[in-house]
Amino acid sequence: MPKTNGDSCIQVNGSARLKGEVKISGNKNAALPILAAALLTEGDITLNNMPNLSDIRLMRTVLDELGAKTTFDNGVMTINARDVNKYETRFEMMNQMRASIYVIGPLLARFGVARAPLPGGCAIGSRPVDFHINALVRMGATLTFDHGSMDLRCAKLRGQRIYLDFPSVGATANIMMAAALAEGTTVIENAAEEPHIQDLAWFIKSIGGRVNGAGTKTISIEGVAKLHGASHTMIPDNIEAGTFMAAAAITRGNISVEGVQLKDLRPIIVKLMECGVSIKEHKNALKVVGRKKLDPLKITTLPHPGFPTDMQPQMMALLSTAEGVSIIKETVWENRFMHVAELARMGANVNVQGNTCVIIGTQQLNGSKVVATDLRAGAAMVLAGLAAEGPTTVYRADHIDRGYERFEEKLRGLGADVTRPE
Repeated sequence: MPKTNGDSCIQVNGSARLKGEVKISGNKNAALPILAAALLTEGDITLNNMPNLSDIRLMRTVLDELGAKTTFDNGVMTINARDVNKYETRFEMMNQMRASIYVIGPLLARFGVARAPLPGGCAIGSRPVDFHINALVRMGATLTFDHGSMDLRCAKLRGQRIYLDFPSVGATANIMMAAALAEGTTVIENAAEEPHIQDLAWFIKSIGGRVNGAGTKTISIEGVAKLHGASHTMIPDNIEAGTFMAAAAITRGNISVEGVQLKDLRPIIVKLMECGVSIKEHKNALKVVGRKKLDPLKITTLPHPGFPTDMQPQMMALLSTAEGVSIIKETVWENRFMHVAELARMGANVNVQGNTCVIIGTQQLNGSKVVATDLRAGAAMVLAGLAAEGPTTVYRADHIDRGYERFEEKLRGLGADVTRPE
């Protein structure tokens, strides 16, 4: 039996075809840097379509501890950072969530000082902050280390041309935020192109910043002297949408995924259709119909606009029920196959060779006791449980709460037998 450490769990009784409609929540990966970007201004910030997730609540706590005033109710977060008077994030916060590193760019740009321990988060690979720090040093910051914390200081950040060796989402976001109040123009080359980088750019523009090129490999940010308050609405979560699309496919169900941005889902749509899933597009919705026989796939995860690494575990669960041999190559995170052992508990025929996984489709998965090794792996195990014969218990469900709002409730609304024992 897997080690549980007394953590929360989700129980799944499979073999039900999902049917109905599901509404997609706001984008977690967009929300986290935008929450940090609120530190750039003294004005009132209103953020709509904010998902109620443990990571979001944790980032709100980070802002509160820095001295910001926040409220969060019914999908609306308000922030006023006028009275921020602390510039260091506690170790406990950084250790729980790597995205808390996002505050260093805004703090340094506005106050000239930022202190932070190294970040934590999911254990799916190394999380170097070199790209963040090197860029901020290039822009004029000085870096020292004190008792395990980074201390960054500057009189005034200055715009620079910065080339990223890898299109890091986190580094791109931090540089964009720091550059918004820097002197002169900053150009980021080989920038991340993800939808949430585009949403951050829209937010920075809404508070008076000047950003061009977000969504391409070259982003330019012209610094301004001051930024003001604004209202902004989060884009829908493309990974949550993709997860429910995969859930429909793995149960051979028939669902409508509502409130999506189709352009952000292209890589997922293409691969699911290649697998044999029927997908019909409407204005802001997708009709997803699984079929009894699914075809094998070859998938390589890549930075956007390639196939997203955050959908790799869910697709592996799906492909374990397809007919034939599928191959998944993971190029983004070096340790993102920890869910393989958990799928194997359920009868999946999966074999890892370096950064490549070979999946031989099986007729039937079997319910088992498994562990959510990280956020997306947890979702994948729930999906596998939906297709399995017999009950499945997914331990460490707290991982799932980091990125999926009301996950069990939404699945139950589609006819799934999913519960979370008290």
